[in-house]
Parts: sequence; C-alpha cells; structure tokens
Amino acid sequence: MGIKSYGAVESDALGALLQLSSPALPVGAYSYSQGLERAIEDGLIHDAASAQEWIADSLKLVLGRFEAPVWLRLRAAWDAADRTVFAAWNELFIATRETRELRAETLQMGYSLRKLLGDLGYGSPVEADAELSFPAAHAYASACWKISPSVGLHGYLYGWLENQVTAALKTVPLGQVAGQRMLLALRPEVSGVVDAALRMDDDALSTQAPMLGIVSSRHEIQYSRLFRS
Repeated sequence: MGIKSYGAVESDALGALLQLSSPALPVGAYSYSQGLERAIEDGLIHDAASAQEWIADSLKLVLGRFEAPVWLRLRAAWDAADRTVFAAWNELFIATRETRELRAETLQMGYSLRKLLGDLGYGSPVEADAELSFPAAHAYASACWKISPSVGLHGYLYGWLENQVTAALKTVPLGQVAGQRMLLALRPEVSGVVDAALRMDDDALSTQAPMLGIVSSRHEIQYSRLFRS
C-alpha cells in the first residue's frame, strides 16, 4: 500500500496553519481566560464536566453567533481588497466588547499579532494609529499565509478552545488527561461552528451573552487571579 503525500502548496498551507495556531505564537493568549476564571471563583465551574459545558456553550453561543462569522467577513473583505469594509467590521467587533478586560484583551492580542506580521515583512491591514482587534489581525494573517478561510477560522477557534481548556486545567484545577478528554469531545463542535458561520446572514449575528458580561465584569475586581480576563 502506497502512502499518500501532500502537494507542496497543501503542505505549506498546513504548516502555516500550525504556526498561526501554535501556543508559541507571541500574542499572549495564555494570559487570558475570558471570564472562565471568575466562573470558577463563583462556583459555576467546579469539575471537568462543568468546565466542558461552559466552554462548549461559549464556543457555540458566543463565538459561534458573532466572533466566527465576523472573522469570515473580515477575511472576505481583505480578499476583496475592500479596506473600508474590513475596517468597519474591525471597528464593530471592538465596539461590541462589553467589559474593559475583554476590550483590552482583543486589542493587546491584535497589536501583538500586527507587530509580529510587520516584523516578518507583511505590513499592517490598518493605519498605524488605528486599533486592530485580534480576529481582524488573525484573518489578515491567514490571508498573508494563504490559508483558506474555512481552515483559517477552524484554526482560530481551535486555538481559542485549547486556551480555554488550558485555563481550566490551571484554575479548577484538572489533570492533563481530563484536558485531552475535553479537547476530544469539543473538537467536533469547532467544525460545527465553522459550518454554521459560513451560512450565517448578517441579520443573524448576535452578541447577546449576559452571563459572559457579568463574569467578565466581576473578574475585573477579583482580588486573587492568574489571568488578565
């Protein structure tokens, strides 16, 4: 039986996806929990099952309803060379961050990825004095590295998922095997969110996630914490 090999273009895109999705990417994702740490403090998360439920709900009901489809619109605008539309979706995403921490998170990670891409010779998708959200920077990076939109979004969401599971491992705390079980269980959910985002109309986009806003705002005054959000 012969072994199937990847073509040069496909193999390079795979390598680019792995690099963009790697925890080694210097954007500081590891320092944020997006409210998960406060949910643990408040007893909403207390074991592996409750952590998995929280992360799954966040993936489907928060990222799936807004962040994922906005990422696709940012990528489409860039591919169409429409910087005006790209800037509009970027500004809308920033404006929808409900708390100081969530806004600071996306801007810091967006800034770090923009700086990295600039240092690597790819320039910036916005003017030097303009704020850049992380999904906008990530969508731009995926275009620069010739990753297809659906695959790029899959990498974006999986990176978020892995970071959330890691935050749960550190804070609940949980063991490494429990973390791998969660990743195995939630991986299919990522594909489902990507498929739904590809079909979503603008009118269906929603940022309604009151519990996330509550725990994020409470995290801002939490006395003892490991994460910045």
